[in-house]
This record gives sequence, C-alpha cells and structure tokens, in this order.
Amino acid sequence: MTATASQEILTQRFPEDAVGDVLLPREAWRPYPNIDDRAAWQALPGSVRQAYVAQGEAALESDWSLLLATSYLEYARVGNRSRFQDLYFSRRGMLGSLVLAECVESEGRYLDAIANGIWLICEESSWCIPAHVGVQRAGSGLPDTTEPIVDLFAAETSALLAWTDYLLGERLEAISTLVRPRLYREVRERILTPCLQRDDFWWMGFSPRRVNNWNPWINSNWLASNLVIEQDPRRRIAAVAKSMRSLDRFVGPYPRDGGCDEGPGYWGRAGASLLDCLELLHCASDGKIDVYDIPLIQEMGRYIYRAQIDDSYFVNFADASAIVRPPPAVVFRYGQRIGDPDLAALGAWLAEDQDVLHPSSDRRGSLGRLLPTLFMLDELTDGEPRMPLPRDVWLWDIEVMATRDREGSSRGLYLAAKGGHNAESHNHNDVGSFVVYVDGRPLIIDAGVETYSRKTFSPQRYEIWTMQSAYHSLLPTIDGVMQAPGQAFAARDAEYEANDQTARLSLDIAGAYPQAAGLESWVRTITLQRGHQVEIVDHYVLGTPAKEIVLSVLTPATPHLVEPGRISFVASPLPDGRLSGAGQLAYDPEQLEAAVEEVPITDERLNGTWGSRLRRIVFTARTPTLRGTWSFRISAGT
Repeated sequence: MTATASQEILTQRFPEDAVGDVLLPREAWRPYPNIDDRAAWQALPGSVRQAYVAQGEAALESDWSLLLATSYLEYARVGNRSRFQDLYFSRRGMLGSLVLAECVESEGRYLDAIANGIWLICEESSWCIPAHVGVQRAGSGLPDTTEPIVDLFAAETSALLAWTDYLLGERLEAISTLVRPRLYREVRERILTPCLQRDDFWWMGFSPRRVNNWNPWINSNWLASNLVIEQDPRRRIAAVAKSMRSLDRFVGPYPRDGGCDEGPGYWGRAGASLLDCLELLHCASDGKIDVYDIPLIQEMGRYIYRAQIDDSYFVNFADASAIVRPPPAVVFRYGQRIGDPDLAALGAWLAEDQDVLHPSSDRRGSLGRLLPTLFMLDELTDGEPRMPLPRDVWLWDIEVMATRDREGSSRGLYLAAKGGHNAESHNHNDVGSFVVYVDGRPLIIDAGVETYSRKTFSPQRYEIWTMQSAYHSLLPTIDGVMQAPGQAFAARDAEYEANDQTARLSLDIAGAYPQAAGLESWVRTITLQRGHQVEIVDHYVLGTPAKEIVLSVLTPATPHLVEPGRISFVASPLPDGRLSGAGQLAYDPEQLEAAVEEVPITDERLNGTWGSRLRRIVFTARTPTLRGTWSFRISAGT
C-alpha cells in the first residue's frame, strides 16, 4: 500500500471545533419523514406500501425468538455461530418490519408488538454476537454485562432502536412513558458512552492494527445513534468528531486505486458504508461537511462497477461470493455525489434488478439503508439502468486486473487476475490466481468462502480448502508446499499493459511461497487475446529438485478429457436457473498429466452459488525439472 494511516482526510478539513460550528442541533435535524409526515409515507408507491404492510402482518403472527445462555455458549463450545445469530437477527428483522408497517398505516395496530420487540432487545444481556465477544476481559463465552462490547451488530442494533425512536417518537409513549427512556438509556450505556470513552476497540483504528469494513460499518451506526439519541450537545459534537477521526484510520491507508482488497462482497460494508457515514455527516451539517471532491473517495465508489463481471457476478477474490447484490440506493447516490454517470447508472440497474418497488423482507437490510432508499425511489427508478462493464481495469495498488473482449458487453471472454500479498483483509492464499467467464457465465472460478465458523478466523483458517492456494487457479503446489499467509508472502515485479488487441498481467509469484517450496522464481504471464483466448504462460526456476509439482483449476462446468492436451467444458446447471460457462482448455500433454476430481459442496453458503459440487482439474508434472516453461490456453465454446 502506498498510503499511511497518518493521513487525515476528514479531520484535516473539519477539526472538532469546526464540527461544532456546522453540526445542526438535534431538534433541527430531520433527515427523513417520520410517522407524522403522512404525505411522505402515503406518497410511496402502492406496491411498496403493500409489501411493508404484509411483512408487518407476518411479524404480528410470528413468535419472538428465545435467546438462551446455552445458545450463546454454542460458539465457544462447538464453533457454530449461525444458530444463535439466526435467532438474534430474527428479532431485529421482526422489529424493523413492524416499524415500517406502522409508519405506512399509522393506525396503532403494531405498537404493542413494537414495544415487545424494543423491550426484548433492551433486556438482552449483550447486543454483541458470540463470535465477537471474545475481546472482553472475560474472554469468549457468555457476555460480561459490566463491559459492553461494540461490534458490528451491537452497533446495528443501536441504530435500529435509534431510527425506531426517530420514526415513531411520541407514539411509543402511548404504550408506556417508560419505553423511550429505557431505549435511550440502553443505547447510551451500550454504544454511545463506550465509543466516546474507549479508544481500544480495534475497529476504531487507534491501535497499530489495520482496520477493515468494521470501521465504516460501525461508524455509520454509531453516527446515526449519536445524532438521533444523544441529548447533550457537547457529547454529540465530541462523538461526531471522534467518529471522523476513526474514519480517517480507514480512509488514510486505503489503496490509492480505490480497490477493496476484501472483495466486492465486502464493498457493501466498506466503501458503501463509508458513503453512509459521509451522507450522515453531509446531512447533519446541512451540506457543509463535504469531501466528495477528494480523488480517493471517488475511486472507492468506482471500484464496485470495476469489479462487476455481468449481472450479479462480481470478481470474488478474498472472502467474497461470486454472486453479489450491492445496495442500489447507495451505489446510485455515490454516483450522484461524485458526478460519475456510470456509477449512478449501475445503481439504477441494481434497483431494477432487485425490484425495489416490490421489496422483500429477506433483502430489506437495515433501517439506516432503507430510509434513504424509500425517499429517493423516484430518482432511483427514473435513472438510466445500465451496467458500465468497463473493458479494462487495472487496480495498481492491490494488483488486480480485469478485462473483457469489449466495453459494455459480457459477450465473449472475461478475465480477472491478481497479485498482491497474503495478508489482505479476509485473505485467501491466492497470489497469481485468476477467473475466466464466458458470455457472462463462470468457467474457471474462485470458489469463495464457506459459512463462517470459529475456525474461519482462527489459527486454523488455512486448513479450510477454500483458503488454500492449491484450490486457486493454477497455483503450484511443490512437494506438498503451498503458498503461505502473511504480508511477506507477495507477488514481485507486477507489470500490466492493455491495448485494443490484448490485456496482460505479468508477475513473479515465487515470493508467495515459503523457502520449503524451493522456488527461485515463478513468472506468470496472464493474457487476454481479445476475441480469441486467455493464455497463461509460466516460466519457473527451482533452487532444488522437486519430486512433484501439481496445479489445478476449479470449474462449475462438466469437464471432459477429450484427448491428451485438450479438455472440453460443457455448460452445466447451477442454482436459480443459472448455467456455467462452456469452453476448452489446452495444455502440453508431454509435460503435464490431467485428471478430474469431484469436490462435493455440503456448505449452505457455497451450495447457493455453485450447487452440490464443483470439479477440479488437477495437472501433475510428468517429469519435474529445475526450470521450465508451461502454457495453458482457455477459449470459448465446445
């Protein structure tokens, strides 16, 4: 990375005394219509109103989940985090549905259930999920109620309650005059006071550890909670100023090319959550806090259309799924703010693709995201829906190349490849790997990541097959030695070039391997020859002889070893009516022996993308030599 954490992008322009001068008082800040603004809620499209009433009615008929101590302990005991989280999130989803239905109807029939939801959430011992509570002094296990921990979902919970109070206000007092004071007290004690008083939450960025998407995601919810709930003007200003200092720790060291090294799946809570923060600051200062002219801020927004392959397929390096559905209104507003018509057009396309006029509860997201979406639906649906699909992308700081046969079209071949290092956020050991799509369909893939468990973020992370270099495209395993994790394990001498005929990335991936691999150099050149083929040429030099060198590719297609040196990929069905790509792969059969093995998929998260299995083509060197040159050619069609 070329930037350092010392760069102050926000606070240089707006130090704390300046924040106090421009921040609107709490009582004057009205970012969205509340329930009493009937004209605004009644003006929503009928399909939207009907959807939220239906979701509210379904919530009325549902039982509130029971959160037991033994359920919380399940993560510490067996490593499962999903079962507790499903119960935890169902409470919050029900409350959000009830609040929206009440705002649409304004007849009071959801208020008792809303009070139940607020009270249940306020009664929880902790809003921090079990997988994140281990930073408390008591360690993992049950939460210590004397030490509130602010994680992603404690902050999300706080913002949910804050927006509930903002929207319903005095309507809550019709149930009991104690509901709002309880809500205020819990938000202050669990979120506002710890965030103001403590500097040691790692996500704040005030320690040497580099932050990731946690920083803007939590800051967006802290800002919202503070702006809505905090009644002390001095604390309110101090919290906004501190949040801006924290955001600087995210923006300052961010890659100068705007690339999200966590992958596009995490951009929705990295660059997109930064936009959430910037919009809150912009609105709460009546437009005076404005940093949209800063080039890095602009590049962070553009990343998301640079990573799009076609439709919902995005380049999924790191812990990302190949299928991503970015938030339409965030993308659209980001494009508006930085004056980028391509980004705005993608936001409009996403709105159409996700059918924002017929919202479903499983895609609703947080109230903090939903409210700006609701009250810009006219703009969002009137915009030009278009996928930009740039022909050539080179993110020079994170060393990611993406290229296609022609601008604005998914027809033909698409190639993405990466260099970088093996200490990226949500890292996989994947330096030198690539993906290939044909006509917008996956052919050579990065599998992605399984459902998170305790092992995912433990010292055993790289025992998981999806994280290992052996399961990334044509990365060599030498006498059983794969790439190693860490900042030191990185690509060397990356060079990129593109013109009307070709796009090419060349890099030495030997530095991504430990000494035990015996590699002096492994120079990989990955080239798209537009309208023709993808070519991978490897020149390698070993310092010591190897008994075995193995490489492989993963595919969702059905491969056939047609003849020595040629593999045919037949398009195969994927979930949701999708199809894989079809194509051919050519190699030198005198140098390499090919075999096909099946990779069963039992994980729910991977299964939703790839189905019940992937196939892995394994290439084994017939006679490993101290130095050599291998080539592979991938083309469309069977």
